[in-house]
Amino acid sequence: KKLFFDRNLSTPPGQDCAACHAPNVGMTGPDEKLNKTGGVYEGAVKNRFGNRKPPAAAYAGDSPALHIDKDGNFVGGMFWDGRATGENLGDPLAEQAMGPFLNPLEQNMPDKKGIILKVQKSDYAALFEKVWGRGSLDAAKDVDGTYERIGRSIAAYERSSEVNPFNSKFDDFWRKTRAAGLDVASIDESNWKKFDDMGLDQVELRGLVLFNGQAMCSACHVLTPVGGKPPLFTDFTYDNLGIPKNPDNPFYKMPKQWNPDGEKWVDEGLGGFLKETEKYAKYADENIGKHKVPTLRNVALSPRPGFVKAYMHNGYFKSLKDVVHFYNTRDVDSEKWPAPEVLVNVNVEEMGDLELTAEEEDAIVAFMKALSDKI
Repeated sequence: KKLFFDRNLSTPPGQDCAACHAPNVGMTGPDEKLNKTGGVYEGAVKNRFGNRKPPAAAYAGDSPALHIDKDGNFVGGMFWDGRATGENLGDPLAEQAMGPFLNPLEQNMPDKKGIILKVQKSDYAALFEKVWGRGSLDAAKDVDGTYERIGRSIAAYERSSEVNPFNSKFDDFWRKTRAAGLDVASIDESNWKKFDDMGLDQVELRGLVLFNGQAMCSACHVLTPVGGKPPLFTDFTYDNLGIPKNPDNPFYKMPKQWNPDGEKWVDEGLGGFLKETEKYAKYADENIGKHKVPTLRNVALSPRPGFVKAYMHNGYFKSLKDVVHFYNTRDVDSEKWPAPEVLVNVNVEEMGDLELTAEEEDAIVAFMKALSDKI
């Protein structure tokens, strides 16, 4: 936790992990001004921006190492494009935690040794050695091992009950239904009354039925528990949803040093990462434009009513209502929705023309609001 909130671990000092992953918004971006436009966050160096909206750091610890499942789909890894594969440490979350410190567009630390030296001078250096043992903060003989311990420490905090309390209104509902011998993943139009008076109001319950049925949300944001815990609302796969380009993304205007393609830059997502690997390059084309399915936990969590959050990898959407309406009407309302940024590999089976009414869209949004933790 102390590493996560240490604002000295950047160059210049001033930016911690929480700058992009704040608790009061579900461990994602807390700056409403940025959320209203590009949704992409400025790094420690003024006017340096990355290319994607910060994903949520909460409820991410169960993501497996990147691999291909029995159906030929890529599953696991961290970051929107899966590039923290987990192959090096066996822990994608720890590998992800080691990335932003050294990214010149984020915390901009020059090297691993520089980070270790700052931790050595911190007020929690003794705690670090208490956890990892005497000599575990070695900045000379064991730079890689020490930096790995920093990454694993941050991942441990991100897996803690403080970050993942499972105490939302939905969690209360889920536990009550389990105690009654009911399986939330089976809820549908025929049996929903069995789930009445279990903690969700009528609109939220209606939203859950739609979420698991006509709207097909649960095809990717699955309702099955993981390791005995309540659902995480993600299957850790990747999808191209046909999201339009976000013209307000500040990365388009970054200098050629960081973005040589300028306004023509296209976010190829998982496929773009796979192209650069030896192991998976042959699968790149079929994964161009796909981004990781995020958890929906805390998707509506905010510090106050009306607070604007940014949604999707590029922050194109500014409300859950817009997201659900896009899923519902993408393929039937070309006047409202621009063309996808990436035209290939678009999911046309589970979204685009769901034939939901406005009231049904609102019910799904109401259900997703019930996924906010009590903080």
